[in-house]
Amino acid sequence: QVQLVESGGGLVQAGGSLRLSCAASGSILSIDAMGWYRQAPGKQRELVATITNGGSSNYADSVKGRFTISRDNAKNTVYLQMNSLKPEDTAVYYCKALDVSHYSSSGEVHSDDYWGQGTQVTVSS
Repeated sequence: QVQLVESGGGLVQAGGSLRLSCAASGSILSIDAMGWYRQAPGKQRELVATITNGGSSNYADSVKGRFTISRDNAKNTVYLQMNSLKPEDTAVYYCKALDVSHYSSSGEVHSDDYWGQGTQVTVSS
């Protein structure tokens, strides 16, 4: 009933910028927090940044000062502006929506977490 669709990934040279977007759709009543995670080949998925519906954000140390997370609550969309990209930022980036309050097919209100399908970011040296 709820889907997250990411966009904005691609190939960029070191020092360049990319902006990722993730839009949540479905019978959504509210979303508590939204975030970005990434997974590089052979590594575990790690937190990049999160933002609450009140606008409080949190970043991994490795991206502080380079990445900025923002959110449009009216559009249920979260963004990740990535500047000064490094080759070690290469990964599949996943969007996550936490504590999504939504209607089920039976009309009940549920609260669940959802993941997007991922978008590839490749930074060349």
